[in-house]
Amino acid sequence: MKDTANQRFWERMAKLYAPFMKSSESLYQDICSHCQPYLKKDMDVLELACGSGQFSFPLAANVQTWIATDFSSNMVSQAKKQSAPSNLTFEVQDATSLPYPDEHFHAVFIANALHIMPEPEKAMEEIHRVLKPDGTLLAPTFLWNESRQTLGSWLVSKAGLTVYRKWNAQEFERFIESHDFRVVERKILGGGLRPLSCMIAIKNQNITDTSRN
Repeated sequence: MKDTANQRFWERMAKLYAPFMKSSESLYQDICSHCQPYLKKDMDVLELACGSGQFSFPLAANVQTWIATDFSSNMVSQAKKQSAPSNLTFEVQDATSLPYPDEHFHAVFIANALHIMPEPEKAMEEIHRVLKPDGTLLAPTFLWNESRQTLGSWLVSKAGLTVYRKWNAQEFERFIESHDFRVVERKILGGGLRPLSCMIAIKNQNITDTSRN
């Protein structure tokens, strides 16, 4: 992924990220609660853009194996300092060029990352490739193309992070479905400056829609 500016941002932020995200702890708990029903004990799961493990540690307990990856080596180093269960491993990987075999994972989890990738299409191609048929994509993602996000977008840019895609909920859903996925659930979480769409989708569009909120 050729995004040296954002990569430098995350390398600088690695030690500060976990304390900074304490303010979003209730939102992160809501995301975990919403995603847990889609995770089963016999699943092998890949996480992209794991940061220092804010989702990795609580969610890994629900599955057989959880490989958490990030393109920031400093973020992965911070994650590895914590005590992890035996089924959870951390690796430095590029989400747009993954080393894993085709149709290897039952689910891919990617939180709050697609919108800050310069080429999210390439990440989606890799996600589709490594997922098993009918595999699950869990993609909670901040929405930026909303009037209430104007200030939030400005603050993020001032901090040195580039937001490449400023989707609203419908635009994000169309983006996911354009890569041969079927969205089966979309729930808006959070609010204020940072509404978030907790998007659940299935590879190959093979199942019937459930609920949408």
